[in-house]
Amino acid sequence: MSRGAKLAVVEKRQAARHVVSHPTIAEHRHLGDIKTHIVNISANGFMTEGDMPLAKGERITVRLPVIGRIEAHLIWSLGGRAGFQLERVIRLNEFNQMVEQLGGSPPPFGRR
Repeated sequence: MSRGAKLAVVEKRQAARHVVSHPTIAEHRHLGDIKTHIVNISANGFMTEGDMPLAKGERITVRLPVIGRIEAHLIWSLGGRAGFQLERVIRLNEFNQMVEQLGGSPPPFGRR
């Protein structure tokens, strides 16, 4: 008989997230410009804080240092935070340059 805690949530991330602070304007095809704030980023996605008037699956375009304009779609939204998946994975060398320009820090506690 197992007495350990059973976790209901499985971590599905494939890339390390870096803590950043990047205010930006997202472009939405129907809503126009949406002010947002990216608070963490990985090679395949990012999280924002602030109101995000979108439904799951909707797409936005953001401008990132080094990368330029890139499209992303909303994966989840809860309590003033939202998670987006990028349209493509950012190449490692470009990602590292971007995180450096954003002043990003590595994931806490060695999390990858």
